[in-house]
Amino acid sequence: MHMHLQAHDLLWGMTLDFLTKDAPDWVKNTVRQGHPVVVRRALTNATEVAVGIRGGARNERYAALMPIAAITKQLKPEALTAVNLQDFPHLMTQLQEIQKILNQGNWIWGYTGSVGFELATHLKTVTQNSDIDLLIRTDEFLLKDKAQLLIQQLKQTQLKLDVQLQTPNGGVALKEWARTTGKVLLKRNDGAVLVNDPWK
Repeated sequence: MHMHLQAHDLLWGMTLDFLTKDAPDWVKNTVRQGHPVVVRRALTNATEVAVGIRGGARNERYAALMPIAAITKQLKPEALTAVNLQDFPHLMTQLQEIQKILNQGNWIWGYTGSVGFELATHLKTVTQNSDIDLLIRTDEFLLKDKAQLLIQQLKQTQLKLDVQLQTPNGGVALKEWARTTGKVLLKRNDGAVLVNDPWK
């Protein structure tokens, strides 16, 4: 199966065979239940993908590797904007506010984090303390004033949002890029680096 794997994609097909012997019990239980894993940023060989496994508690996060050949299903963050929000009444009002702003701006975007996981699996993972994690794909350079305008629009929702821009070179926080000066932290597969322009 040839697929373009990117950070934050959800993948199904992880099995106990791909875990190291010292993996915690909660990780094994999660994998047994067939929950998806999330692609994380790391360097791997061509046949594997770096993934993160999430448990029920906020501190339950586990890094693993998965053979690309084992993947049975892939779901990108932007696919989750098409789910029927009627199925998630406790999230619907908040997410509709976000969708209205981002769809009007013709952004290519999606949900990640606990909200994305819940929309994909119907498992209750969002709590009152959860941020709403968003990913916006910005293949082209994003002007600072456009980034600042988007922040102002999203602030009006009064929601706890964590917005990442996905450039061709890695991920950068929207609010960092919207600052007028200074370097920004670009998260790449080989680690995080400070750069002036995350698109160069």
